[in-house]
Amino acid sequence: MMNPRTFKGKVIIVSAPSGAGKTTLINKLLETKLPLNFSVSACSRKARTNEIEGEDYYFLSIEEFEKKIKKNDFIEWEEVYKNNFYGTLKSEISRIWNQKKHVVFDVDVLGGISLKNYFKEDALSIFIKPPSIDVLSQRLKKRNSETKESITVRIEKSVHEMKYLDKFDKIILNDKLEDASKNIVNTVKKFIF
Repeated sequence: MMNPRTFKGKVIIVSAPSGAGKTTLINKLLETKLPLNFSVSACSRKARTNEIEGEDYYFLSIEEFEKKIKKNDFIEWEEVYKNNFYGTLKSEISRIWNQKKHVVFDVDVLGGISLKNYFKEDALSIFIKPPSIDVLSQRLKKRNSETKESITVRIEKSVHEMKYLDKFDKIILNDKLEDASKNIVNTVKKFIF
């Protein structure tokens, strides 16, 4: 086991196009006995029905988000869609490292690249790749939480995000959930031990 006095926190960054299965794979990773904790991001959108403040996201108004940007409270932030901000609070990383755990991020592709640039060799960046754009589209439609227009926007964004594959340390194809789960767990184990 780790000596608490010599603990050096690392970060695991998981990014993917919307609908690639990123959240499911992160949940599988967090179910293991590994010393990991999930970094709760801040966002400026309204909570979805099943989302809980402080567990899924810190839900801020656009004004609150902009105040935190001015105060330099974020490691990174992005305006992912118009007036739809997401970011990583510095206080969240401190909270997790104080627990002697490694941080797991669930972030969009550009946020993942920013975090990797910030944490450098203390970070492992993982890109979850969908089998195809068609499969991605089918997964988004199955969610029943998206309009046709929002699915179109997400698909266009996904096509663009796939161009950043080479910016990540590891690419995991999420074709079969069981295989992708084993792959992400083994990859993270090698990195933190």
